[in-house]
Amino acid sequence: MRLGTRAVVLGGSIAGMCAAGAVAPYFDEVLVLERDVIPDDAEHRRGVPQSKHPHFLLNSGRRAMDRIFPGFEDALIEAGGLHMMPSQAAAHCEGAGWIPRGESTMSMVYSSRLLIERTLRTRLAEVANVDVEEGVSVIGLETADADSSSGRVTGVWVTGRETGSDRELVDADLVIDTLGRGSQVSKWLTKAGWPEAPVQSLDAGVTYTSRWYQKPVDLPDSWWWAQMSVMPTAQTSPHPPEHDFLCQIFPIEDDRVLVTMGSWGHPMPREADDFVDTVHRLRAPAFGRAVDMCEPISDVFVTRSTGNRRRRYDQLENPPAGLVVIGDAICGFNPFYAQGMSSASKCAVLLDEHLAGASTIDGAFAKNYFAAQRSLLDDIWTLALARDQGYANAEGTEIAPKWRQQLAFRAAWPLFNHISATVREDAKVEEHFTAVFNLDESVTDMVKSPRVLFGLARHGVKRLLGRTRLPMGFDCELDPPSDIWRDGTATPGGRAQVIERGSDPRSLARA
Repeated sequence: MRLGTRAVVLGGSIAGMCAAGAVAPYFDEVLVLERDVIPDDAEHRRGVPQSKHPHFLLNSGRRAMDRIFPGFEDALIEAGGLHMMPSQAAAHCEGAGWIPRGESTMSMVYSSRLLIERTLRTRLAEVANVDVEEGVSVIGLETADADSSSGRVTGVWVTGRETGSDRELVDADLVIDTLGRGSQVSKWLTKAGWPEAPVQSLDAGVTYTSRWYQKPVDLPDSWWWAQMSVMPTAQTSPHPPEHDFLCQIFPIEDDRVLVTMGSWGHPMPREADDFVDTVHRLRAPAFGRAVDMCEPISDVFVTRSTGNRRRRYDQLENPPAGLVVIGDAICGFNPFYAQGMSSASKCAVLLDEHLAGASTIDGAFAKNYFAAQRSLLDDIWTLALARDQGYANAEGTEIAPKWRQQLAFRAAWPLFNHISATVREDAKVEEHFTAVFNLDESVTDMVKSPRVLFGLARHGVKRLLGRTRLPMGFDCELDPPSDIWRDGTATPGGRAQVIERGSDPRSLARA
């Protein structure tokens, strides 16, 4: 059912493309307005500074994108994305050291942000009623009756269209703001007469730095893994600041890796020499040795734009009809937690569902959508703030009380390490943890589950009695062991493998 003549999407990044694909069945025309001129091949651009850093596409995000653009996941893998089981493909250092390599029910597609965008862009180009205009800047909104309950957004003012006009109005039955953290839409609404949407924020001073590398052609036996991660130490005694870093060697297409180091409140390397020196001061020397084997193919990229920020359009008594907001424009998370792309695509699917049941796009539609979106984002927001609230240097509206801040700071990593260890031996806890990690279940529901609480307590007792089936960890000063553990027994393991489409991911661990 068509609900209008034209929908206009502000911004052509991942959130914008998902939104355009989601609303296409309900309008005669969908117009995507993108400020950048996007190159034919995958390149970094000003509008997406985060493309230079690793991106985890969570399972819920993969499913959402595949629902909007059927065949997306297969196309991403065909283009070079790597479908693997992290528990078998990753060398992971946490708590006591390198964790045992094993099998799990969770799989993941590894790729660069650039490849994800390029794959989505190709799928979007196949949607007949979607048109993307590049080099166009949105400079304002056109509204009507802002001082009444029937107020609505009726269009956007732009510059840079091929018509040659300095300033041009584009009429719209629905405007979708996906302009990211820097969106001015909220300010334009306030200027037009709507109350200002409340803003929640928390910035824990996270900084991370990344560099792109080409993997060596001949990998040594010690490099059996595809991904390497080194988590912050759980020690509270004095230790080098580098031991607080969360670090990744993240595999992407074309035999390349993204090397990333991040921290809460510590200065991070910005120059190549300092970057290389720093990887050798991490608590796992294997990380630095692996980086030395690779060839750098980029500069060092640093980001400090990592605060959590949420615009509460759902709290407006009469949000404007004809407007919805998706992606970082409504809720920007600390990118370290890999929630942005997946939450944006889930919000686009939610919009599709609401449009499918609508007869008109009025104020009630906007109010209902923002209310449903609130429920979706609440769970993700809680998960993002859980760690960031533990830092005394954090700033914003969501600062935790001192006692809770200190508790979070002291307990966060030990608790994470305990959950992680339990997951490796308890299938039911793994099921819940995997669902939370992939934004399929709220962390609140998980911690309220009697079965999860029982599993965590039981594993704690087993640890005290020395009765766990798997070792708690291996010396992080040594190379990560390649043995694969199953049913409490280790067997020699080979290199991490890519999962073939349609196969059981757990078969890799049994090979």
